[in-house]
Amino acid sequence: MKDIKVIFFGVGVSTILTMLLILIFSLVLAKTNFNENYIDCIVTIISGVSLLIGASISAKKLKKRGSIAGGVISIIYMIILYIISSFIGGNFFISVSTIVMFAIGIVLGTIGGIIGVNIN
Repeated sequence: MKDIKVIFFGVGVSTILTMLLILIFSLVLAKTNFNENYIDCIVTIISGVSLLIGASISAKKLKKRGSIAGGVISIIYMIILYIISSFIGGNFFISVSTIVMFAIGIVLGTIGGIIGVNIN
């Protein structure tokens, strides 16, 4: 039961961090003349960094099976992110960029879990 709580804690950390970073990025977009062609890339980077941090924190608390914990955290996080963005965007379409973002998320979550287990 503790493992499940820690995993959902990691999902929560990743989600909250993503929302904060997206808010900051949207403020930057509103105040600057940022090229809109890079928005998808920046959002992917923000999601990846958030996943890395959330998975690392959870795996550090678990002290075991970091790659599995990070992978599970990233899958749950990516599903939540997909559902929220689909509701906001008004469509549940899976594109190539959606698949790429899922793959990047799973890899980074797994790496974050490995890092978290190995941090002293």
